[in-house]
Amino acid sequence: GFTIDSNPKPNGDTRKFFENLSGAGKSIAVLTSGGDAQGMNAAVRAVVRMGIYVGAKVYFIHEGYQGMVDGGDNIKEATWESVSSMLQVGGTVIGSARCKEFRTHEGRLKAAHNLVQHGITNLCVIGGDGSLTGANLFREEWSGLLDELLQQGLINEEAARSNSELHIVGMVGSIDNDFCGTDMTIGTDSALHRIIEVVDAIMTTAQSHQRTFVLEVMGRHCGYVKVLNPDSLLSMQRCVDVIYLALVSALACGADWVFIPEMPPEDGWEDNMCQKLSETRSRGVRLNIIIVAEGAIDREGEPITSECVKDLVVRNLGFDTRVTILGHVQRGGTPSAFDRILASRMGVEAVLALLEASANTPACVVSLVGNQAVRLPLMECVQMTQEVQKAMDEKKFDEAVRLRGRSFENNLTTYRLLSNRKADSELPNSSFNVAVMNVGAPAAGMNAAVRSAVRVGITEGHKMFAVSDGFEGFYKGQIREIKWGDVGGWTGQGGSLLGTKRTLPGKHLDKIAEQMRVHNINALLVIGGFEAYVGLLELSASREKYHEFCVPMVMVPATVSNNIPGSDLSIGSDTALNAITDTCDRIKQSASGTKRRVFIIETMGGYCGYLATVGGLAAGADTVYIYEEPFDIRDLQANVQHLTEKMKTTIQRGLVLRNENSNENFTTDFIYQLYTEEGRGVFDCRKNILGHMQQGGAPSPFDRNFGTKISAKAIQWITRTLKDSFKGGRVFANSEDTACLLGMRRRALVFQPVSQLRDETDFVHRIPKEQWWLKLRPLMKILAKYKTSYDVSDSGQLEHVTRVRPKESNTSSAI
Repeated sequence: GFTIDSNPKPNGDTRKFFENLSGAGKSIAVLTSGGDAQGMNAAVRAVVRMGIYVGAKVYFIHEGYQGMVDGGDNIKEATWESVSSMLQVGGTVIGSARCKEFRTHEGRLKAAHNLVQHGITNLCVIGGDGSLTGANLFREEWSGLLDELLQQGLINEEAARSNSELHIVGMVGSIDNDFCGTDMTIGTDSALHRIIEVVDAIMTTAQSHQRTFVLEVMGRHCGYVKVLNPDSLLSMQRCVDVIYLALVSALACGADWVFIPEMPPEDGWEDNMCQKLSETRSRGVRLNIIIVAEGAIDREGEPITSECVKDLVVRNLGFDTRVTILGHVQRGGTPSAFDRILASRMGVEAVLALLEASANTPACVVSLVGNQAVRLPLMECVQMTQEVQKAMDEKKFDEAVRLRGRSFENNLTTYRLLSNRKADSELPNSSFNVAVMNVGAPAAGMNAAVRSAVRVGITEGHKMFAVSDGFEGFYKGQIREIKWGDVGGWTGQGGSLLGTKRTLPGKHLDKIAEQMRVHNINALLVIGGFEAYVGLLELSASREKYHEFCVPMVMVPATVSNNIPGSDLSIGSDTALNAITDTCDRIKQSASGTKRRVFIIETMGGYCGYLATVGGLAAGADTVYIYEEPFDIRDLQANVQHLTEKMKTTIQRGLVLRNENSNENFTTDFIYQLYTEEGRGVFDCRKNILGHMQQGGAPSPFDRNFGTKISAKAIQWITRTLKDSFKGGRVFANSEDTACLLGMRRRALVFQPVSQLRDETDFVHRIPKEQWWLKLRPLMKILAKYKTSYDVSDSGQLEHVTRVRPKESNTSSAI
């Protein structure tokens, strides 16, 4: 039932492909357990379709471990069609339940019997730490359970022999992002979307009335709950809180104060918080936002509740104060594009891990580090997660933060930098002037990046200058000093508040040099797209002629197209992906009432197929046309045939995405007309050109957070480079490593000289010569039922959880 993909692997290719990993004769079961999280369905769908694709039998286990213990109709074989239409659904379609019975030996014996009856020896568990710990215990007991079943006459020798090994692979589905070993758990990004939607809505009403809002963010109670039986893994405390959600939502909305369990406030916090709120109000700020994580505590381990924070503000300041408790809203709604892609990648990786597992392979968990899938031993991650709780119980709060990992630590450091406004007398006086500007098309998240740069720059003692309208504004002298308060409330704003243009500096170098001299600009931060990159190349190449450009210069990529060399991700592309995904969801919903309809959607991106490809993966597209993967009329014909076959099944709708510049002759209109003609009598067609709506709207939580952290890092690099290049009373920086691009490369944020990126760039088509996301295309095709080649040489290899980290170098850091 698979259509052959028309782009086979190249001849003589020595890479490792997964065709030799057959699932024939194997049975895989997938279950979701514990609290539900948006994106779980995308993971289930990926496991089912990848499992069927490799020739395995795949089973749903409904209602989590309870369904495994009860057996019967709870264990059902899955089909390709049975996971259709679940990608965009929140929660978990196959159900989840807490199961006390599975915690008993008798319960696990029943579960083992039910699995053996179906020949299931490969288990994919999607849940939190408790669910995964239970799965590991089950695996450790497996041979003993089989012996018992054999002795009781419930299974025969042959069944015991053919089911002798149980393989477990876990995926962490938890909105709390509370599992050590992975940067993001499935559901966290979607929960942040819900929180930020509420915060954005509250901000408008709060500004109308000059109000203070106390937001309570849902999570697990921590700090003051003790473990009942520390020796039992299954009674491991359901802990490690909601600190991530509280902290990142505070970063993403620019909250005035945040309370989190791992980092209780210093003694005397009551007066400090009230003083800070009073100061911001006296500067004309009309609203204050305080975020309280459920489970927040003080240094004595006493709870800090949202009500007690509200009462404190009313009593001490008399401010009109309201409490909003988010509760289960955070778990609800449709999964974000990020969670769908993360879950789809993890689901496919989980099946590969099960196929490669041997008797000696420990139960592993599929994780995301930076932008790379990795496999980690499940119990190492659980032990690290337990250590965090132990550190908190012992009031070693700094240790708890360190154990949570670099990603978390960086969030906390950045939040402190941005929220603690020091008095002018407390600031270091660097006597350096740093300019910040936006260049290229607007991208959501640019304003969060500018706000972060300005505030971190001021904290480091620099005088910050804003350049309006890109390089055009630069040469026209549209430069002004920008203060701490000028960027208040910028994180949630779309577009570019500084103003941005596509103008390149090349023709105006003399005027730009003059403006740098007039304003004594000692360093430059450029936040923007491909023009920003080319502009920085032009400035650094002109250093011999213009000494004004011999200053530290750094670029942060911000463009919806995600087409900048040297970075896997750009600010703005996540927001654009969510716009594409939301539109596709609505379009698919409209098709559910009309059978046999195919939608053809054109996305932005210039010649870069990132938005089309990754948007296609998130929306469940059947075909995606991009420039980077040439196609001809035979491919179009095969795709129409594929959809014709699909219309014979219960899934009677199709989704085709086309990047705007994928082919100059096969235009969106041409493809629409071709599909309409070829599909006559089988399906009808509709088309939709998304256009500039992909650039608009409020930035997603990911783009706010990414923009905030990457900009802070860029300014810290500028500070270091300024100190290193200050000699003889002036700044002089002309080495290539003083004109850099800061980008996400696989697992780390890395500073790279722009001159070195020149060879990695296709300047004609404005794209990098090599793009990581092309490896996701076969994955997208597999999930759309195409037979294709999938390179697994880069798939996750089993690694170990690192405890002691090397000292961070100046060039890289985990995001």
